[in-house]
Amino acid sequence: MTDRCPHSPLLAASSTPPQWREDRLRLALAGREFLLRRDQDMEALWESLGQESFGEDERMPYWAEIWPASLLLAAWLWTRRDEIAGRRCLDLGCGMGLSALAGAACGARVAAVDYEAAAIAHAARNARENGLRLDLAVMDWRRPCFAPGSFDVVWGSDILYETRFYDALAPLFKTLLGAGGRVWLSQPWRQVSEPVWPALVADGFRVKRLHEESVAFSTYRSTVTIYEIGLT
Repeated sequence: MTDRCPHSPLLAASSTPPQWREDRLRLALAGREFLLRRDQDMEALWESLGQESFGEDERMPYWAEIWPASLLLAAWLWTRRDEIAGRRCLDLGCGMGLSALAGAACGARVAAVDYEAAAIAHAARNARENGLRLDLAVMDWRRPCFAPGSFDVVWGSDILYETRFYDALAPLFKTLLGAGGRVWLSQPWRQVSEPVWPALVADGFRVKRLHEESVAFSTYRSTVTIYEIGLT
């Protein structure tokens, strides 16, 4: 795995991060302004979550927040807009849709999936609000709803916060990437995620660290790295 990566910031470190106002956020990013809406924040959803809803897959409402990794991924896609324009791309774990919308704003043909139906409903509303086209679907990574080789680029932000997700994602990448395809993952540093990168190499992937910076949003700050993963 390549350890050197550029550190020139994609997000203005000195600017005051935008904040939610009631149920909406206006965010200038990736060459345009995005309007994002939500009905409840993560804390309110968490309090209303019963054990039956939580389930064996631990369906926590992380989708209801904007996280530093998604901000950096959206900014990264804008820097690679010439590479994704007109390409078939997949956003894994799209949440409210920020990175998917950023990709669509760059001219990509974006499909966006999430495990939670509520997330997909919010992403659909945000797509309408911003006048952008997304193909949206509720999808379990273990049971993909797309044909093999469907995508030129797959991306996701902060989707490796548990090591158990690797068992689903590694075969998913191999199934859904077309010839010469690649994956971009925007990942905050976590000790639990560190074994993932050598495991990907051992499983036949190329892994490169492309960019890293400290990103703040609301009450969160993380050092986030953009990784590129390709098939050997």
